[in-house]
Amino acid sequence: KEQYPDIQICHNHYWKTKLILERSTWNQDKAEHIIQKLMLSNDAFSQWMGIEVVEISPISVILSMVITEEMTNGFGIAHGGIIYSVCDSALAFASNAYGRQAVSIETSISHLKPLKIGNRVTVTSYTKRISGTLGHFEVLAHDQTNALVGIFKGTVFYNGKEWNSYVKNDSQYNS
Repeated sequence: KEQYPDIQICHNHYWKTKLILERSTWNQDKAEHIIQKLMLSNDAFSQWMGIEVVEISPISVILSMVITEEMTNGFGIAHGGIIYSVCDSALAFASNAYGRQAVSIETSISHLKPLKIGNRVTVTSYTKRISGTLGHFEVLAHDQTNALVGIFKGTVFYNGKEWNSYVKNDSQYNS
Protein backbone atom coordinates (compact mmCIF):
# COMPACT_ATOMS: atom_id res chain seq x y z
CA LYS A 1 0.00 0.00 0.00
CA GLU A 2 1.32 3.42 -0.96
CA GLN A 3 2.44 5.46 2.05
CA TYR A 4 1.25 8.74 0.50
CA PRO A 5 -1.87 8.08 -1.58
CA ASP A 6 -3.03 10.63 -4.11
CA ILE A 7 -4.75 13.66 -2.68
CA GLN A 8 -7.10 15.33 -5.14
CA ILE A 9 -8.49 18.63 -4.00
CA CYS A 10 -11.86 19.86 -5.17
CA HIS A 11 -13.29 23.35 -4.77
CA ASN A 12 -15.58 22.57 -1.84
CA HIS A 13 -13.73 23.40 1.42
CA TYR A 14 -15.51 20.65 3.36
CA TRP A 15 -14.35 18.03 0.91
CA LYS A 16 -10.86 19.55 0.73
CA THR A 17 -10.42 19.19 4.47
CA LYS A 18 -12.09 15.78 4.58
CA LEU A 19 -9.91 14.36 1.81
CA ILE A 20 -6.66 15.70 3.18
CA LEU A 21 -7.35 14.62 6.74
CA GLU A 22 -8.45 11.14 5.65
CA ARG A 23 -5.72 10.54 3.09
CA SER A 24 -2.62 12.24 4.43
CA THR A 25 -0.34 12.29 7.41
CA TRP A 26 -1.40 15.77 8.56
CA ASN A 27 -0.28 16.81 12.02
CA GLN A 28 -1.13 20.43 12.91
CA ASP A 29 1.54 20.81 15.62
CA LYS A 30 4.20 19.32 13.39
CA ALA A 31 3.17 21.53 10.45
CA GLU A 32 3.40 24.66 12.60
CA HIS A 33 6.79 23.54 13.95
CA ILE A 34 8.15 22.85 10.46
CA ILE A 35 6.99 26.18 9.07
CA GLN A 36 7.76 28.46 12.03
CA LYS A 37 10.82 26.86 13.62
CA LEU A 38 12.57 24.94 10.87
CA MET A 39 11.79 26.99 7.77
CA LEU A 40 10.85 30.62 8.51
CA SER A 41 13.32 31.06 11.37
CA ASN A 42 16.13 30.03 8.98
CA ASP A 43 14.86 32.01 5.98
CA ALA A 44 16.63 35.38 6.01
CA PHE A 45 14.90 36.63 2.85
CA SER A 46 11.37 35.90 4.08
CA GLN A 47 12.28 37.58 7.36
CA TRP A 48 13.64 40.64 5.50
CA MET A 49 10.32 40.86 3.63
CA GLY A 50 8.50 40.89 6.97
CA ILE A 51 6.42 37.83 6.17
CA GLU A 52 3.95 36.88 8.88
CA VAL A 53 2.30 33.47 9.07
CA VAL A 54 -1.44 34.10 9.42
CA GLU A 55 -2.81 30.56 9.24
CA ILE A 56 -1.67 27.00 8.69
CA SER A 57 -4.26 24.35 7.84
CA PRO A 58 -4.44 21.09 5.88
CA ILE A 59 -5.83 22.92 2.84
CA SER A 60 -3.90 26.19 2.88
CA VAL A 61 -1.15 28.34 4.29
CA ILE A 62 -1.82 32.08 4.56
CA LEU A 63 0.99 34.64 4.74
CA SER A 64 0.89 38.43 4.91
CA MET A 65 3.36 41.29 4.52
CA VAL A 66 3.50 45.05 3.91
CA ILE A 67 5.23 46.58 0.88
CA THR A 68 8.11 48.87 1.94
CA GLU A 69 10.09 51.44 -0.04
CA GLU A 70 13.01 49.02 -0.40
CA MET A 71 10.70 46.63 -2.26
CA THR A 72 9.74 49.05 -5.04
CA ASN A 73 11.06 49.41 -8.56
CA GLY A 74 11.68 52.54 -10.67
CA PHE A 75 7.93 52.98 -11.20
CA GLY A 76 7.30 53.31 -7.46
CA ILE A 77 5.39 50.03 -7.32
CA ALA A 78 6.30 46.71 -5.73
CA HIS A 79 8.94 44.88 -7.74
CA GLY A 80 7.39 41.79 -9.33
CA GLY A 81 10.05 39.68 -7.65
CA ILE A 82 8.71 40.65 -4.24
CA ILE A 83 5.21 39.37 -5.00
CA TYR A 84 6.72 36.29 -6.61
CA SER A 85 8.88 35.71 -3.52
CA VAL A 86 6.07 35.90 -0.96
CA CYS A 87 4.04 33.50 -3.13
CA ASP A 88 7.06 31.21 -3.41
CA SER A 89 7.42 31.22 0.39
CA ALA A 90 3.74 30.28 0.71
CA LEU A 91 4.31 27.43 -1.75
CA ALA A 92 7.35 26.23 0.22
CA PHE A 93 5.56 26.34 3.56
CA ALA A 94 2.40 24.66 2.27
CA SER A 95 4.21 21.87 0.45
CA ASN A 96 6.54 21.08 3.36
CA ALA A 97 3.82 21.25 6.03
CA TYR A 98 2.87 17.62 5.40
CA GLY A 99 6.17 16.50 6.90
CA ARG A 100 8.00 15.59 3.70
CA GLN A 101 10.70 17.84 2.29
CA ALA A 102 9.78 19.48 -0.99
CA VAL A 103 11.55 21.79 -3.44
CA SER A 104 9.94 23.68 -6.29
CA ILE A 105 10.62 22.45 -9.80
CA GLU A 106 8.29 24.72 -11.78
CA THR A 107 6.60 27.99 -10.91
CA SER A 108 4.85 30.83 -12.70
CA ILE A 109 3.06 34.02 -11.74
CA SER A 110 0.58 36.37 -13.37
CA HIS A 111 0.72 39.92 -11.99
CA LEU A 112 -2.78 41.42 -12.15
CA LYS A 113 -2.54 44.69 -10.25
CA PRO A 114 0.37 46.80 -8.94
CA LEU A 115 1.05 47.26 -5.25
CA LYS A 116 2.44 50.44 -3.69
CA ILE A 117 4.37 51.31 -0.55
CA GLY A 118 2.22 50.62 2.49
CA ASN A 119 -0.06 48.12 0.75
CA ARG A 120 -0.58 44.86 2.60
CA VAL A 121 -0.48 41.72 0.49
CA THR A 122 -1.97 38.48 1.78
CA VAL A 123 -1.21 35.25 -0.06
CA THR A 124 -3.00 31.94 0.31
CA SER A 125 -1.40 28.74 -0.94
CA TYR A 126 -3.91 26.01 -1.77
CA THR A 127 -3.00 22.35 -2.13
CA LYS A 128 -4.40 21.21 -5.46
CA ARG A 129 -2.95 17.70 -5.70
CA ILE A 130 -0.24 15.60 -4.09
CA SER A 131 0.67 12.36 -5.82
CA GLY A 132 3.76 10.32 -5.05
CA THR A 133 6.76 12.61 -5.50
CA LEU A 134 4.92 15.61 -7.00
CA GLY A 135 2.69 18.27 -5.49
CA HIS A 136 0.69 20.94 -7.28
CA PHE A 137 -0.27 24.19 -5.57
CA GLU A 138 -1.94 27.48 -6.41
CA VAL A 139 -1.23 30.72 -4.55
CA LEU A 140 -3.62 33.66 -4.72
CA ALA A 141 -2.33 37.11 -3.74
CA HIS A 142 -4.76 39.82 -2.56
CA ASP A 143 -4.24 43.40 -1.43
CA GLN A 144 -5.78 44.99 1.66
CA THR A 145 -9.04 45.65 -0.24
CA ASN A 146 -9.21 41.94 -1.13
CA ALA A 147 -8.53 42.70 -4.80
CA LEU A 148 -6.73 39.85 -6.56
CA VAL A 149 -3.23 41.10 -7.44
CA GLY A 150 -1.50 37.89 -8.49
CA ILE A 151 -1.95 34.21 -9.32
CA PHE A 152 1.02 31.91 -8.73
CA LYS A 153 1.19 28.24 -9.64
CA GLY A 154 3.83 25.83 -8.50
CA THR A 155 4.87 22.23 -8.75
CA VAL A 156 7.12 20.72 -6.10
CA PHE A 157 9.21 17.58 -5.94
CA TYR A 158 9.17 15.54 -2.72
CA ASN A 159 12.78 14.41 -2.36
CA GLY A 160 12.12 11.43 -0.09
CA LYS A 161 13.40 13.07 3.10
CA GLU A 162 11.18 13.54 6.12
CA TRP A 163 11.27 16.68 8.25
CA ASN A 164 11.23 14.61 11.45
CA SER A 165 14.89 13.81 10.87
CA TYR A 166 15.53 17.50 11.56
CA VAL A 167 13.54 17.63 14.80
CA LYS A 168 16.13 16.54 17.33
CA ASN A 169 15.13 14.97 20.64
CA ASP A 170 11.48 15.83 20.24
CA SER A 171 9.37 12.68 20.32
CA GLN A 172 6.21 14.78 19.85
CA TYR A 173 7.20 15.34 16.21
CA ASN A 174 8.87 12.02 15.50
CA SER A 175 5.78 9.84 15.40
